[in-house]
Amino acid sequence: MTTQTNTPQYKSDADNPWAVGVAWAAAALLLVASILAILQGIAALAGDQTLVLIDEGYIYAFNLTTWGWIHLILGIVGVAVAIGVFYAAVWARSLAIVIAVLSIIANFMWLPYTPWWSILIIVVDVLVIWAMANWIGDKS
Repeated sequence: MTTQTNTPQYKSDADNPWAVGVAWAAAALLLVASILAILQGIAALAGDQTLVLIDEGYIYAFNLTTWGWIHLILGIVGVAVAIGVFYAAVWARSLAIVIAVLSIIANFMWLPYTPWWSILIIVVDVLVIWAMANWIGDKS
Protein backbone atom coordinates (compact mmCIF):
# COMPACT_ATOMS: atom_id res chain seq x y z
CA MET A 1 0.00 0.00 0.00
CA THR A 2 1.46 3.32 -1.03
CA THR A 3 0.53 6.63 0.45
CA GLN A 4 0.07 9.63 -1.74
CA THR A 5 1.33 12.95 -0.49
CA ASN A 6 0.07 16.31 -1.58
CA THR A 7 3.47 17.86 -2.07
CA PRO A 8 3.67 20.03 -5.16
CA GLN A 9 5.82 18.80 -8.01
CA TYR A 10 8.12 21.42 -9.49
CA LYS A 11 9.42 21.15 -12.99
CA SER A 12 12.16 23.07 -14.69
CA ASP A 13 11.16 26.35 -16.32
CA ALA A 14 14.09 26.25 -18.71
CA ASP A 15 11.70 25.62 -21.60
CA ASN A 16 9.18 28.21 -20.45
CA PRO A 17 8.98 30.97 -23.07
CA TRP A 18 7.81 33.45 -20.42
CA ALA A 19 10.99 33.00 -18.37
CA VAL A 20 13.17 33.50 -21.42
CA GLY A 21 11.03 36.39 -22.67
CA VAL A 22 11.16 38.26 -19.37
CA ALA A 23 14.92 37.78 -19.18
CA TRP A 24 15.47 39.10 -22.70
CA ALA A 25 13.06 42.00 -22.15
CA ALA A 26 14.83 42.96 -18.92
CA ALA A 27 18.22 42.77 -20.61
CA ALA A 28 16.95 44.92 -23.48
CA LEU A 29 15.44 47.46 -21.06
CA LEU A 30 18.66 47.59 -19.06
CA LEU A 31 20.64 48.05 -22.28
CA VAL A 32 18.37 50.92 -23.37
CA ALA A 33 18.52 52.59 -19.94
CA SER A 34 22.31 52.22 -19.90
CA ILE A 35 22.73 53.69 -23.37
CA LEU A 36 20.51 56.60 -22.34
CA ALA A 37 22.66 57.09 -19.22
CA ILE A 38 25.78 57.14 -21.40
CA LEU A 39 24.15 59.81 -23.59
CA GLN A 40 23.24 61.80 -20.46
CA GLY A 41 26.82 61.57 -19.27
CA ILE A 42 28.22 62.68 -22.63
CA ALA A 43 25.81 65.64 -22.74
CA ALA A 44 26.84 66.70 -19.24
CA LEU A 45 30.57 66.26 -19.92
CA ALA A 46 30.29 68.25 -23.14
CA GLY A 47 28.77 71.13 -21.19
CA ASP A 48 25.57 71.04 -23.21
CA GLN A 49 23.73 74.35 -22.91
CA THR A 50 20.38 72.55 -22.63
CA LEU A 51 21.33 71.23 -19.19
CA VAL A 52 20.39 74.07 -16.89
CA LEU A 53 19.74 73.83 -13.17
CA ILE A 54 16.12 74.80 -12.49
CA ASP A 55 16.56 75.74 -8.80
CA GLU A 56 19.79 77.32 -7.61
CA GLY A 57 19.16 76.12 -4.03
CA TYR A 58 19.22 72.46 -5.02
CA ILE A 59 20.89 70.38 -2.32
CA TYR A 60 22.37 67.76 -4.69
CA ALA A 61 23.90 70.36 -6.98
CA PHE A 62 27.18 69.02 -8.35
CA ASN A 63 28.89 70.51 -11.32
CA LEU A 64 27.97 69.04 -14.70
CA THR A 65 31.31 67.24 -15.03
CA THR A 66 30.64 65.25 -11.86
CA TRP A 67 27.14 64.34 -13.02
CA GLY A 68 28.52 63.45 -16.43
CA TRP A 69 30.99 60.97 -14.96
CA ILE A 70 28.35 59.45 -12.65
CA HIS A 71 25.96 58.79 -15.53
CA LEU A 72 28.72 57.66 -17.88
CA ILE A 73 30.10 55.10 -15.41
CA LEU A 74 26.62 53.79 -14.52
CA GLY A 75 25.83 53.49 -18.21
CA ILE A 76 28.99 51.60 -19.11
CA VAL A 77 28.58 49.16 -16.22
CA GLY A 78 24.89 48.78 -17.14
CA VAL A 79 25.77 47.83 -20.72
CA ALA A 80 28.19 45.17 -19.44
CA VAL A 81 25.56 43.79 -17.05
CA ALA A 82 22.90 43.76 -19.80
CA ILE A 83 25.23 41.70 -21.97
CA GLY A 84 25.69 39.33 -19.02
CA VAL A 85 21.91 39.01 -18.68
CA PHE A 86 21.65 38.20 -22.40
CA TYR A 87 24.08 35.33 -21.75
CA ALA A 88 22.04 34.24 -18.68
CA ALA A 89 24.90 34.85 -16.25
CA VAL A 90 23.67 34.39 -12.69
CA TRP A 91 25.79 37.30 -11.39
CA ALA A 92 24.20 39.61 -13.96
CA ARG A 93 20.67 39.20 -12.59
CA SER A 94 21.54 40.53 -9.15
CA LEU A 95 23.87 43.18 -10.49
CA ALA A 96 21.14 44.35 -12.90
CA ILE A 97 18.91 45.16 -9.95
CA VAL A 98 21.76 46.97 -8.17
CA ILE A 99 22.60 49.03 -11.27
CA ALA A 100 18.91 49.90 -11.81
CA VAL A 101 18.57 51.02 -8.17
CA LEU A 102 21.71 53.18 -8.44
CA SER A 103 20.37 54.63 -11.69
CA ILE A 104 17.07 55.51 -10.02
CA ILE A 105 18.92 57.30 -7.22
CA ALA A 106 21.16 59.17 -9.66
CA ASN A 107 18.23 60.20 -11.85
CA PHE A 108 16.21 61.32 -8.84
CA MET A 109 19.06 63.64 -7.91
CA TRP A 110 19.35 64.68 -11.59
CA LEU A 111 15.65 65.74 -11.78
CA PRO A 112 16.23 69.53 -11.66
CA TYR A 113 18.51 69.34 -14.70
CA THR A 114 16.27 67.30 -17.04
CA PRO A 115 12.97 66.41 -15.34
CA TRP A 116 11.20 64.53 -18.15
CA TRP A 117 14.31 62.62 -19.20
CA SER A 118 15.00 61.59 -15.61
CA ILE A 119 11.43 60.43 -15.09
CA LEU A 120 11.63 58.34 -18.27
CA ILE A 121 14.84 56.66 -17.11
CA ILE A 122 13.38 56.02 -13.64
CA VAL A 123 10.36 54.30 -15.21
CA VAL A 124 12.61 52.12 -17.40
CA ASP A 125 14.73 51.24 -14.35
CA VAL A 126 11.64 50.25 -12.36
CA LEU A 127 10.65 47.94 -15.23
CA VAL A 128 14.14 46.41 -15.19
CA ILE A 129 13.91 45.76 -11.46
CA TRP A 130 10.46 44.21 -11.84
CA ALA A 131 11.58 41.98 -14.71
CA MET A 132 14.75 40.82 -12.95
CA ALA A 133 12.93 40.18 -9.68
CA ASN A 134 10.20 38.17 -11.41
CA TRP A 135 12.48 36.17 -13.69
CA ILE A 136 12.06 32.50 -12.83
CA GLY A 137 14.96 31.33 -14.93
CA ASP A 138 16.43 27.86 -15.11
CA LYS A 139 15.82 25.65 -12.06
CA SER A 140 17.47 22.55 -13.47
